[in-house]
Amino acid sequence: MGITLAEEIMLLSLDDESGAAKQREATGWAVAGGILLELVLAGRVSVTGKYLDTTDATPTGQPLLDTRLRLIETWTRGRNRRRVTDWLTKDHTKAVGAALESLRDRGVVLETHHKVLGVFPTRRHPEADGSVERALRDRLDAVVLAGADPDERTAGLIALIHSAKLGRLVFPDAPRKETAARMAEIADGQWAAENVRNAIRDMRAAITAATAASIAAVS
Repeated sequence: MGITLAEEIMLLSLDDESGAAKQREATGWAVAGGILLELVLAGRVSVTGKYLDTTDATPTGQPLLDTRLRLIETWTRGRNRRRVTDWLTKDHTKAVGAALESLRDRGVVLETHHKVLGVFPTRRHPEADGSVERALRDRLDAVVLAGADPDERTAGLIALIHSAKLGRLVFPDAPRKETAARMAEIADGQWAAENVRNAIRDMRAAITAATAASIAAVS
């Protein structure tokens, strides 16, 4: 397997030069959702309505996914009603760091260390290999801006981006209304197998609910 959905979302959020993450909170929800959707596509996790369950604990061979698969398996063990929103809330901040580490280990980004105000340590992740993001953006542009039909994974990626309201981050120069409409069309479309479409639909609902709860908590 190549770069995962979660890593793709993370990569899109990074400033190419400084390596700082943009819209980090929203990105976290989408990254956590991307890991779940990747596990659904791999047949390891099921998302049905509001609920999440492990269907196969066999490792995928992807460290980013397998770490989360083990955590989800432990979290759901002995319980048959675990909410997707509860997992996203639990994991969305940690998923960002995990996705960044995975991109670093792949050699897609570097890791640099800085101090804010000369005191507080922080890490940045500027690009090491810009070809990965260029290919990703070309793929998204072809589907969202040029009207090409998406494959299953691209449709899922666009649905997650749309749900987390990251459209302006991915398509900064495109007409906002038209871009949002096309992303919604893809998210609601018949591009994937029924079980994957249902998982995408339920994941979108969970991300929307989780982000709304997060906003309400700090307002």
